[in-house]
Amino acid sequence: MVVDARGLRCPLPVIRLAAAARDLPAGTLVTVLSTDPAARHDVPAWARMRGHTTVGEDGEAQGAGGATTWSITVRLGTSA
Repeated sequence: MVVDARGLRCPLPVIRLAAAARDLPAGTLVTVLSTDPAARHDVPAWARMRGHTTVGEDGEAQGAGGATTWSITVRLGTSA
């Protein structure tokens, strides 16, 4: 499952992630795409508080002078 939160500012990437995770089973991998650098801290913090695990993070610059898109993957625990 991918949550595309590019162009959205804090706290919207986490809000979109939480909404997507609500109905998904434990063990599901959810990847958040965000151009907001705060998501690099907010998504893992949300995951820890909810009993989920951050399993990956990657950043990729989009063209010359473009914003970096962060890809943060969370494995959902039992408290989605």
